[in-house]
Amino acid sequence: MIIKIIFFNRDGDIMKRFKSVKIASILGIVGNLFLLIIKSIIGFITNSQAMIADAFNSAGDIISSVMTFIGNQVASIPRDDDHNLGHGKAEYIYSMLISIAMILMGLFVFKDSLYSIFYHSKYEFSIWLIVVCIVTIITKLCLFIYTNELSKKYNNLLIKANSKDHRNDCVITLCNLIACLLTLVDIYWFDGVVGVGISIWMILTSFKIFKESYDVLMDKSISNETKQKVYKIIKSHEEIKKVIHFNSTPVGYKYQISFTIYVDGNLSTFESHKIADDLEKEIGKKLEEIYLTVIHVNPIEVDEN
Repeated sequence: MIIKIIFFNRDGDIMKRFKSVKIASILGIVGNLFLLIIKSIIGFITNSQAMIADAFNSAGDIISSVMTFIGNQVASIPRDDDHNLGHGKAEYIYSMLISIAMILMGLFVFKDSLYSIFYHSKYEFSIWLIVVCIVTIITKLCLFIYTNELSKKYNNLLIKANSKDHRNDCVITLCNLIACLLTLVDIYWFDGVVGVGISIWMILTSFKIFKESYDVLMDKSISNETKQKVYKIIKSHEEIKKVIHFNSTPVGYKYQISFTIYVDGNLSTFESHKIADDLEKEIGKKLEEIYLTVIHVNPIEVDEN
């Protein structure tokens, strides 16, 4: 049996990915720190419980951004003797932590919203509350657009979780703004009802991110779609007579795959190696989600008739 182990090298792209996530997390920390300061000041000056609660939300967002930064730094550490496949799974550990924080925040908003509905809590109107809401929405919308584009470009669950967090905050603050404006015409129920809907949405979104992280950490196999793409490439090589023992395991945001191919037993070792090399290069070139390919080569008796 011949075993070919191939790493497809995309170090340049990987470093760009880690650098982009690092910048996004720093922007998140700076942006949320700015919002925490202005929300706290205006919240305590106007005695607005909604704004004070929103300030605590920004404090939580700072923690999320810090977790994104740390998770990205750990994931970017190259493989070593103790971690042969690198530290990529750190990305999913910290994504899971962020999702848990988002679930807790959703439960917090749900509780406050129900309290507002049943006890008829009222907003104390102030023009500064309007100003802070608008500034928050603009800041969060910019952060969401930037991080959402990065998550799509690099397929990064860590930055995706951060992006969802920015989006949720943007919607929550928009509803706070609308609720604040409605107090001018003595409508106070809107904040509580919409708050319940938003909190449920936040929790469901967070559970989805939690599940994605959990699947990777539990070594969920490669998607059937990608697996079929690999098989299609294998079948395009006529010299490969049979394929068995296809396995895959997550390595950060990519996958390690291994399988056994059978080739004509009359081929030389060099020729068998070349078949495996050509196959690996094609898989690595066409499928970006493949980090490592391990190919076992076995001989098979071919009927020349």
